[in-house]
Amino acid sequence: MSGSIIVKQSDIEEELRQMMTVCNACRYCEGFCAVFPAMAQRREFSTNDLSYLSNLCHNCNACYHGCQYTPPHEFAINIPKKMAEVRGNSYQQFTWPRPLSSLFEHAGLSTTLAVTLSIFLIFSMLLVVRGPEALIQAETGPGSFYRVITHQLMVVSAGFTSTFALIAMCIGLWRFWRHCEMETPRMIDLITAFRNAAKLTYLGGDQQEGCNDVDNSFSNHRRYFHQAVMWGFMMCFASTCVATFYDYFLKLEAPYGYFSIPVVLGTLGGIGMVLGCIGLWVVKVRGDPNPRASMQSGLDYSFIIMLFLSSTSGLILLLLRETILMPILLAIHLAIVLSLFVMLPYSKFVHAGYRFIALIKFSQETDRARQN
Repeated sequence: MSGSIIVKQSDIEEELRQMMTVCNACRYCEGFCAVFPAMAQRREFSTNDLSYLSNLCHNCNACYHGCQYTPPHEFAINIPKKMAEVRGNSYQQFTWPRPLSSLFEHAGLSTTLAVTLSIFLIFSMLLVVRGPEALIQAETGPGSFYRVITHQLMVVSAGFTSTFALIAMCIGLWRFWRHCEMETPRMIDLITAFRNAAKLTYLGGDQQEGCNDVDNSFSNHRRYFHQAVMWGFMMCFASTCVATFYDYFLKLEAPYGYFSIPVVLGTLGGIGMVLGCIGLWVVKVRGDPNPRASMQSGLDYSFIIMLFLSSTSGLILLLLRETILMPILLAIHLAIVLSLFVMLPYSKFVHAGYRFIALIKFSQETDRARQN
């Protein structure tokens, strides 16, 4: 990490540390989310504490709209924005490989380049290996996808990108785990953290009324759209797993019937992701920009676009897979999905793992405080 980044991170942490000290004395927002009970257990805030608290923050903005010391007050308290800045720095700090940490700061550009390069490589390979006629030749029936792009190429490309993404994210999460000085979690801590993550509990606020997305009025829109994206993504992943089982164990080649399990799961998941992405985009466009950090906004928008493109291209491919457009649509969809997986460790996707670790630690601290 360069010296300038270290200085910038140190300054941001010091600002958040001062704000947390004021909040700890005020306690007006204590019931708004998980951050404030966790904050109240501390009198001083180390770098480790700030990383943990910032990833525990869900950016519901309730504390910003409820605070009496936000700008133009001289204290200029803006917890969501400063938390987002520290959270973004934590992504960069624990990135693997380290030189790629700058991709978080240039999310829009890096995402555009990844998609463009993937599309260029896929189409170049098709033109060289199969010739131009491969892009305008209708293919139908079992194995038609593999007559356009070979099964081996699909397996190698998907296997390489997903393995790289998994290794990179696991190393980053392990670094964050050690940074937070985590204790060995009990099963109850894992269950509690998983339940809060699955339900997006802290996007509902203390009374489950929702977030302050636009102003000081509460809304659950962001929570519902986020759930549509999250569970839609999980259904698409489940569809891929079932399709793999069909291919290797049942010896059934894609594409599968419209009412087969992989297609039904993929269709429902794709629709959920499309609707969720559109909803999240609208919420962000209409939202108050003051509690946002510039890097987090870039990560949000670029990841929403990537998910939208991958789900939309998959649904269009499903609808037109028996037409002459299938080869081109298949190449575009595969390129988008590959670029999505390559960029996963350097996108907003990593927040899921960081936040899950923070929720585990919060469960541990809450239980310990209850016992004391």
